[in-house]
Amino acid sequence: MTEARQQMPFMDHLRELRDRLIKVAIAVAIMTVLSFFFYDRLLELLTAPYKVAVPDGQLAFFKPTGAFSLAMSISLWGGVILSSPVILYQLWRFVAPALTPKEKRWAVPLTAVFVILFLAGIVVGYYALYRGLAFLFEFGGESLTPVIEANNYLKFTMRFLLAFGVSFEFPVFLFAAAAFGAVTSQQLRDVRRWAVVIILVVAAVITPSGDPVTLMMLSVPMYLLYEAAILAIRLFLKR
Repeated sequence: MTEARQQMPFMDHLRELRDRLIKVAIAVAIMTVLSFFFYDRLLELLTAPYKVAVPDGQLAFFKPTGAFSLAMSISLWGGVILSSPVILYQLWRFVAPALTPKEKRWAVPLTAVFVILFLAGIVVGYYALYRGLAFLFEFGGESLTPVIEANNYLKFTMRFLLAFGVSFEFPVFLFAAAAFGAVTSQQLRDVRRWAVVIILVVAAVITPSGDPVTLMMLSVPMYLLYEAAILAIRLFLKR
């Protein structure tokens, strides 16, 4: 911890945290408003997997405020996704004074990789959603017709995509842990078998459909990212 951060009074910490949170809130609000203007496109994008799984099906809402609540939820979801770089940047600015010059060198690259992996996870999750919904609806057979409430479907979809996005971030934490000396590439290589088991368990929890195709769509990229983290630790931290 740097001397500047050590000497900063506790109330100054709180004020700085408040200022960072205000900036995050402003960014999310602006991006939420922007997403609201593209609500129709976002709704079409999020409901596309459902229309493929149920070609003749229609989403419904059962309350007078259902459509408005749906629009607000999608807009907020889009606002959080679009403002994620700002959120990470403000987090970095808050913790930067506590880092050494050596540690600061990794902050910007790690933040950029963090954002890229998060967005990549959402993209992979979106394509996994097609398979997952089809698998879930197949259990109904011809005797049951799905009548899905729109808000329930969108909550499921947005949580599903966010889970994929967050799960793709774990290599960044591995690299950061190695940069701080908490773990080495050799230790990560030694526990590969346990890593495979943990990845499969996490993937099974995140993908509620339970079909092997969707499970592999998450677990295989996660394992490849695990190996990429080991390689990055060996190459960059050793250098």
